[in-house]
Amino acid sequence: MVALGAVVLLATVLVVALRWGGGIAGRAIVGLPDPGPVTTWGLPLVRAGLDVAGVLTVGWCVTAAFLLPGGDGQLLGPAAYRMLRRAAWWAAGWVLAALAMLPLTLADLLGVPVTEVTFAGVRSLAWSVAQGRSALVQACVALAVAVACRLVLTRTGAAVVALLACVALVPPALTGHSAGAGNHQLAVTSLAAHILAAALWVGGLAALLTLRRDATLAVAARGYSRLALGCWVAVAVSGAASAAVRLGSFAELWQSRYGWLVLGKAAALLAVGALGAAHRRRTLPALHERRPGAFRRLAAGELLVFAATLGLAVALSRTPTPVPANPVDTDPVTDLLGFAAPAPLSAARVFWPPLLDAFFIAVVALGAAAYVAGVWRLYRGGHRWPVARTAAWLGGMLLLGAFTVGGFARYAYVLFSAHMAQHMVLAMVVPILLVCGAPVTLALRALRPPADPSVRGTRDWLLLVLHSRVLRVLSHPAVALAVYVVSLYALYFSDLLGTLMRYHLGHLGMLVHFVLAGYLFFWVLIGADPGRRAVAPPILVLVHFAGMAFHAFLGVALMQSRTVIAADWYTAVHPSWAGDLLADQHVGAGLAWGFGELPAVAILLLLVVRWIRADEREQRRLDRAADRAEATGEEDDLARYNAFLRRAAEATERR
Repeated sequence: MVALGAVVLLATVLVVALRWGGGIAGRAIVGLPDPGPVTTWGLPLVRAGLDVAGVLTVGWCVTAAFLLPGGDGQLLGPAAYRMLRRAAWWAAGWVLAALAMLPLTLADLLGVPVTEVTFAGVRSLAWSVAQGRSALVQACVALAVAVACRLVLTRTGAAVVALLACVALVPPALTGHSAGAGNHQLAVTSLAAHILAAALWVGGLAALLTLRRDATLAVAARGYSRLALGCWVAVAVSGAASAAVRLGSFAELWQSRYGWLVLGKAAALLAVGALGAAHRRRTLPALHERRPGAFRRLAAGELLVFAATLGLAVALSRTPTPVPANPVDTDPVTDLLGFAAPAPLSAARVFWPPLLDAFFIAVVALGAAAYVAGVWRLYRGGHRWPVARTAAWLGGMLLLGAFTVGGFARYAYVLFSAHMAQHMVLAMVVPILLVCGAPVTLALRALRPPADPSVRGTRDWLLLVLHSRVLRVLSHPAVALAVYVVSLYALYFSDLLGTLMRYHLGHLGMLVHFVLAGYLFFWVLIGADPGRRAVAPPILVLVHFAGMAFHAFLGVALMQSRTVIAADWYTAVHPSWAGDLLADQHVGAGLAWGFGELPAVAILLLLVVRWIRADEREQRRLDRAADRAEATGEEDDLARYNAFLRRAAEATERR
């Protein structure tokens, strides 16, 4: 009954919101192409079905992997096994809905009835148009999830499937209102976060309602409560950011129908938050006392509110926004960058105005807050944590934010020299500071084990990663060096840089790779966290020298080059006040050659100091062994070695 009521409520809210908001016209306008009622109504309804299938797939996969008790060893528990198998059917429905979006989308774009759409046209849409590509990618990933849900038996495998299902939710965020908004960096990332958080929140609640055993429900609900609180905050913040981009001004909240729909969605979010607070205060203790009735009643009401919210969300995706997604008069540079071309570089503009990117804002805010919370938990428990490590981590986060969100990030899009400066900071200085913060050690000391030992907590997953074969391979000095160096040459001696610059997701992935590759390399060299290989200091010094040499050679090669890297991109966005493209490239090459000297020397000195200390520790160990042997009358390794040298010297003299 709850499922049927949710479907009816979703459809009702969707139809009313589409009619009232202008997402569906009441009648066809003479002279304009009309795709017909099947496409007009079928597209949002199929989109709603696609969202429902995706949300339930994600919610059930995440619940099975992270919230439910496991079985013997690494195996899934019975409840998690059944939930994952049910998720396979929803994933299959997800695939069908994504494929059904292709002909309906094409009919809507061409303004023709769906019966006139040809297979060749659908294929062209799927390969050539962003909306078609996103639907095709989503269908392929959802198909992989459906197959994996039928095959996976372990909790680690279920976690991989859950992450894959979350990835399948992202492609639609790259098209539609978000991709056409003026600020790609804020709109696209905030919408992706909004979709993921809402899916985890709603899908997790729906998964809990399918659990029949009260003990299992109590265990899963405890973990879900913490997840739901984080999702509520993420949905609220990302929704506000997305609405700000599309509304353009605060007054549009009550002056436009799109704004009124946003207000309705915000009211539903507040209502769901109030129900969630009631869950934490009333029904979780009732579940612990084996009285699940109150929880299921409140969760059913919460799910109905979610259904209405989902209807509003789908209607918003079809409703015209106050800020046009595709304005008539456009600036080509703004279309490429997502923001207007920056003014000439100055000391003030390095910091302001900022380039708001929801992803890096979230990374910096959550990274700093989580670290400080861990230090505070240790302090409350009577344990000390080095101030220098805290300062290093917070300094790294501050520097990361300054070069990805600050005003300088705008110039990294249009000037190769600014891009190279950003690259050097993100790949060298920021990782060194973050590695010196020892975040893994702090997490292992601050995280608490789950209340139920059969459920893997965050600390358990972290230990699993630290002991995994993948990390064992990545932590090999040769592998870390290859990841750090090969990506440099692949980026600047191919067409990869220009390709990544043209897409927000590509540019975002490039910057994340800079930080992660640098973190891996310097963690292998100087890291204090567990999980890295025990490598002799002389080997680490050689690896560091190799990294310095490759960096220097890259700078020299770029300085001598007479070919402009990513010429198509930089020609299109190069500001009129800047100098020649090749001259700017040579400035960037000089930065690549000389920028890393100070960090490299600092790392080299640290490695040498550790080498000396390691020798001193080894000498002290040998001295203690010799003293022990002398006191007990036993022969130690050092004495045996000295005796061997004496015998060798005597044999030489006899000759």
